[in-house]
Amino acid sequence: MNFEELQAFAGRNPMLSLALLGLTVAIIVTEIARLFRGYTALKPAELTRLINKEDALVVDLSASADFEKGHIAGSRNVMASKFDPESKLLSNARQSPVVLVCRSGSASATAAGKLKKAGFEKVYWLDGGIAAWQMAELPLVKGRG
Repeated sequence: MNFEELQAFAGRNPMLSLALLGLTVAIIVTEIARLFRGYTALKPAELTRLINKEDALVVDLSASADFEKGHIAGSRNVMASKFDPESKLLSNARQSPVVLVCRSGSASATAAGKLKKAGFEKVYWLDGGIAAWQMAELPLVKGRG
């Protein structure tokens, strides 16, 4: 396909061409934002390495009932609505790795942004949340922890 054919296609399909342009711009903006957000998404295997090698603090933002049904061993529970970067739990962790976890990964990504803005240096979130952890067939602990 050459440039003239591409122009002819765009002229015959203006809505399709605009949709393609819009999606392309959205993908580029999303990827640029991801590069500059300052915190890192982890897969379950990467999280296990971080816990084992660097003694990462894992903060689970699930509701208490969900946390009790199953959470990552050693994680600490703070409900997303009560998450505060200045809390006592996080007071000594500004230079340590802190990993945020929730059921799906969306609340933990938002909280990771808050930690980074508050000056925490090593901020991570579990991409896909506890659901991704379970899909990787990694164990969960029941109870308060």
